[in-house]
This record gives sequence, C-alpha cells and structure tokens, in this order.
Amino acid sequence: METVILILTLLFVAFMALGVYAGVKAVRVAKRGVDRTISQARRSVEDTTLRAKSYGQPGVPGELAQLRLALRTSMRATQDALNAGVAEDASLSESLSLFQRLSAHGRELDEDLKRLEREPDRATVATLLPGLKERTQRITHSAESLRWAARDRARQFADDDLAALNAQIDVEAGALRHWTTEEPQTPGGDGAGHNWSAPADEPSPQAITSPDPRLGTGYPWQKSAKPETTN
Repeated sequence: METVILILTLLFVAFMALGVYAGVKAVRVAKRGVDRTISQARRSVEDTTLRAKSYGQPGVPGELAQLRLALRTSMRATQDALNAGVAEDASLSESLSLFQRLSAHGRELDEDLKRLEREPDRATVATLLPGLKERTQRITHSAESLRWAARDRARQFADDDLAALNAQIDVEAGALRHWTTEEPQTPGGDGAGHNWSAPADEPSPQAITSPDPRLGTGYPWQKSAKPETTN
C-alpha cells in the first residue's frame, strides 16, 4: 500500500512539474509574440512618420527622413530575403553573417540621422548631408548586392531544377509512347508483317495478362488493384 501511495505521489509531482513547465513555456511564447507584434507596430508607425516627413517637410528635415527611410527599407528587405533563403540554402549563412556586420553600420547611421533630426542648427546639418548621403548609399548598395545575389542564386536553382524535371518528363513521355512493335522483315524483302486478324474459327486473342475484375470498367487511376482487407 505504501508503494502505491509513493508511486501516486511521484506521478502527481511529475504532472505538476510538467504543467508548470508547459505554463512557463506558453507564457514565454506569448510574450515573444507580443514583443514581436509591438516591434512591428512600432516600426510601422516610425516608417509612416518618416514618409510623412520626407514628403511634407522641405529642406534638411525632409532629406534626413528620406535617408532614414531608404536605409531602413533596403536593410529590412535584405534581411527578409536572406532569412528566407538560408532555410533552404545553407551556403547563404556566410552572406547572412556579412549582413549582420553591415547591419551594425546601418544601425549606427540610423542613430546618427535620428540625432540630427533633433539638431536645431540646420546650417551645420546641411553641411553634413553629402557625407551622410554617401554613407547611406554605400550601405544600401552593399545590402542590395547581397539581396539580389541571393535572389539570383535561388532563381538559378529553380531554373536548373525545372530543366532537369523537363528532361525527365520528356524521357518518360517518350517511353509511354512506345506501345507499338517493329514489324519484322521476311526473307526476300516482300515486306510481309504480322497478321493481326484472327482466323474465323478461332476466338479472338486475349491480352497476355487478363484484366483484373476488381478494377471494373473504370480507369486505372480511379480504383486500386490492391484487394481490400477484411477484419
């Protein structure tokens, strides 16, 4: 009796521990989902604000907003392309590592642009704009190079796979069309072939393999030739 009670106690403790673990894990997953949603909403609001500034504010503020928007858009597109491609092509891991290093420069530039948006000395900021534009172009150009290289690689793999598939289908289609046999040539070259008509006093020849009655009159792909098992 004591052994049964001990076993039941251990089972109860194990179930309680499993329940606690599952609950903690569920809370963490939910928290990550909430954090991700908040981050996406924050980025969406900030991008909308930058678009409004780039079109609605002339001069230095508008140019700074344009640079930030171009930088963020290019970096996000490259990140999405590499993350999607690396799951199917492990060779993109090196490209993803390079992009992470590039992202550090991108974040630093974005912070610089954000601080300059709050800078009251517009004249000084205007003198810095050419250098900021050059930094933005260099970073976005590198990001675009990685993005388009990854896309070209994926497209080439798809083209190669399609070409191989087309070749296999052509071979299979040719094999499926070989339903006739060559007629043998008789000595003397009279060209006599097989006599496909059956004599009048003989029954019509049947196929080498008689049809399976379980298939009925339907097409082969409509019913399975495998007999049904009965319990």
